[in-house]
Amino acid sequence: MAPSPAFRGNGPMTRTLRLPFDVTRPRVVALYPSGMDDAELVARVLAGDRVAFTVLVDRYEGDCLRFAFRMLGNRHDAEDALQETFLSAYGALGRYREQQAFRGWLYRILVNRCRSVGRHRQRQQRQFVADGKPHDTEAPTPPAEDPGLRDALQSALDSLEPLLREALVLKYGEGLEYQEMTAITGAGVSALKMRVKRACLRLQALLEEAYHD
Repeated sequence: MAPSPAFRGNGPMTRTLRLPFDVTRPRVVALYPSGMDDAELVARVLAGDRVAFTVLVDRYEGDCLRFAFRMLGNRHDAEDALQETFLSAYGALGRYREQQAFRGWLYRILVNRCRSVGRHRQRQQRQFVADGKPHDTEAPTPPAEDPGLRDALQSALDSLEPLLREALVLKYGEGLEYQEMTAITGAGVSALKMRVKRACLRLQALLEEAYHD
């Protein structure tokens, strides 16, 4: 299954990303050499140059937002997950080790945050069913500006079991290798391959059903 263009779609954030310091991001990012790698930027942050973290945010927020949206199906929830991910990453930066890929380290935080949001949403939905009263929760819906295939794809993704959706998005949405996925999710390669296979088959069936109705 080749990566679908719909997996690659990414719109601008609709809210300003909160950082634990006050900076003007375009101005700050321009001060740093474009070839500076992630480990160098992390080292500068840990040495007291807090605004170097802004460059890391600028480098990864688009990919992280796309992943969070594909997992949660809701722009508001995805942006909240992204906010918490970068705030958590900043606070935990002292535990980052240079031999690790920063992207993988960041995605582990993001994946755990998306899982947490998904569990919270499920608890709210179960409570809604139990007592029949409305709760302050928003159903996962694709953004109105995404037409056609992207709407159908997101609806199908929302229908997948969370772990299947997670594996599929990491593999085809983010283009990760299975070893990278293992480091991020904690699952073995064989388990991840099975999840991706099951997700592909289920997604194909859901899309065929949607287009035949």
